[in-house]
Amino acid sequence: MTQKIALVTGASRGLGAALAEQLAARGWQVVAVARTVGGLEELDDRVKALALPGAGGLTLAPMDVTNDDAMRHLCLSIHERWGGIDLWAHTAIHAAPLTPAGSLDGKDFDKSININLRATGMLIPMVEPLLRARSGTALFFDDPRGDEKFFGAYGSTKAAQIALVRSWQAENASIGPRVLLASPAPMPTAVRARFFPGEDRAPLSSPRAEAARILADI
Repeated sequence: MTQKIALVTGASRGLGAALAEQLAARGWQVVAVARTVGGLEELDDRVKALALPGAGGLTLAPMDVTNDDAMRHLCLSIHERWGGIDLWAHTAIHAAPLTPAGSLDGKDFDKSININLRATGMLIPMVEPLLRARSGTALFFDDPRGDEKFFGAYGSTKAAQIALVRSWQAENASIGPRVLLASPAPMPTAVRARFFPGEDRAPLSSPRAEAARILADI
């Protein structure tokens, strides 16, 4: 098979949706994973509206990345249909409300751990064989806020995720798959709006522009 296959986890909005759209426009077949069915359907509509010669397509997978059984079944289905993937872009994230460390909410903290850290740790063993089958690339996104005030839940779990990714990156430096960390510019996403309400969004980079830049870099 000559068509390239991508798995985008967290594809319903923001950078994940922009990456899925850009890849499909460039001829890739994209498996788009997200919990929000409406967001995936809107992504599908945008891709179909492009109507570009040689454009790829989307396979919508409305599921939760923290559901191990569902994700395992999806990876098996990808293996059976395409044999592997060329790119995994992991953008799924939980942005817990900003709060002092002394006032962390247990439910929000557990959700941050499950989505930002545990899901990444469980997905890596599932996706690694798919990447190795096609000499693929895993792409993650840094956001170093671990030591900023009020970012305790988000910053600590994001930092732990990146530590896990860097370990995987070092382990596979010689044997693959290739593991990359990108640093997106500030974008007017729902996550950022939750952190910085009232911010002037005009100077921020659009997710579409950042997706194009990151894909060009890799």
